Amino acid sequence: MPAYIISDVTIRDQEAFQTYRSRAAASIAHYGGRYLVRGGQVETLEGEWHPTPLIVVEFPDIEQARRWYASAEYAAALDVRDAALSRHLILADGMAP
Repeated sequence: MPAYIISDVTIRDQEAFQTYRSRAAASIAHYGGRYLVRGGQVETLEGEWHPTPLIVVEFPDIEQARRWYASAEYAAALDVRDAALSRHLILADGMAP
């Protein structure tokens, strides 16, 4: 079953963000993940949530997503995360097709 990392990001420093983004993208690909949403326009239809940008990454399963999050490859991106951005990040289990 697929699993999803969903992140609501506030960019703090554009240059650091670009470094974080490229490192995170490489680590995501290494663990079989793929971006479904990577920024772009967000329209709130109900409620008070106004994320921008919003990122959704799909992994083959929840264990692979957890391996990515705890990986040395992703740790390289985390080295610049706090300078680059603040965020809310969740892991959600998907549904079988």
